[in-house]
Amino acid sequence: MSQSFDASRSLTALEQNNTIITIIEMSKAKWLVAALVPGLKRQPLKKLDADAPALLKLLQRWRDEAGQAGHAIKRIAVAYEAAGDGFWLARFLRAHGIEAYAIHPASVAVSREHRRAKTDRLDTELLMRAFLGWLRGEKRHCSMAAIPTIEEEDARRPSRERESLVGEQTRLINRIKAVLARFGIHSFRLSLRCAADRLENIRTAEGTALPHNTRAEVHRFLERLNLVRQQIRAIEQERERKLSAVPAAENGPYAMVRLIARIIGIGVETADMLVHEILSRGLRDRRAVARYAGLTGSPDESGQRRREKGLARSGNARVRRGMIQLAWRFLSFQKDSDLTRWFQARTADGRKTTRKTMIVALARKLLIALWCLVTTGEVPQGVSLRTA
Repeated sequence: MSQSFDASRSLTALEQNNTIITIIEMSKAKWLVAALVPGLKRQPLKKLDADAPALLKLLQRWRDEAGQAGHAIKRIAVAYEAAGDGFWLARFLRAHGIEAYAIHPASVAVSREHRRAKTDRLDTELLMRAFLGWLRGEKRHCSMAAIPTIEEEDARRPSRERESLVGEQTRLINRIKAVLARFGIHSFRLSLRCAADRLENIRTAEGTALPHNTRAEVHRFLERLNLVRQQIRAIEQERERKLSAVPAAENGPYAMVRLIARIIGIGVETADMLVHEILSRGLRDRRAVARYAGLTGSPDESGQRRREKGLARSGNARVRRGMIQLAWRFLSFQKDSDLTRWFQARTADGRKTTRKTMIVALARKLLIALWCLVTTGEVPQGVSLRTA
């Protein structure tokens, strides 16, 4: 995104007499397209097949109709809710000279009625009101998600795929252990390379061999487990190859990964996840960094009532989960750092609830410190680094 982009409001003045404003309510098979077209008394509402070229033709038709009504169109602004379809449509429209935005779904205010009416048509009206307020430069109507490039999206895939594969590996191990536990077998070591060969000699609690069907099932689980492990190793080897191929003097995501991985207690996997998920996004300031990670609070204040509802959890769940895990690890590996001493001073009462609350604060401070490290080169006070 350009430096002038602001997710909370548009920085470009809205001239509604020469701007077509369009909302798309997307589904897998059909798109409902609503628009405000200058010179047309009606507000067009068109249902299309999920087809980007057809959308371009529709927008061009509306441009021609506005021109016939005496309004020369200088700007077309299109928005849709960011969802499972991703950002390909926004990139497609921008490549054809059309402003395209992805609305953050949680940022749009909706009716709090117990059973509110919800249809695609009503959703387009709701999004249109929010989008108009955003285009006028008014805050708190909605916020936009930053549109990543194809390269940025592709760079996140290895870390996310590895996370999914590690979860699959854990699931397979747990299923194998559960199968064996039904026969009183608890000491079988799945980490051994020859685990499949040892199944033939394994004995149940009754001293008998493992039943044929059960042994065949465990063999199939082990084959899948070996495949998953091979894929994890392939991802890690490819990442190491790319890191070693990038020159030391070059700036960019891989240079950030190498810099963060120099901190004792932070591995290459954590550094890679943090860089591609948050640190390379060019966020505005430290508040934006903490907010994107969802490590900010959610106060509840009304009248005399003052309370904190806990984490907002509105940002990137991978970053939030990874930072809280890293914060606990940081306490073990960086005992002489200022951040660790700060945490210890505020948890001196020894209560578990205090430590649970303050570890989130430590995770937020640590994330901001890492952001400062990759943007300004400022090393957190007292942090030990590996030799370059």
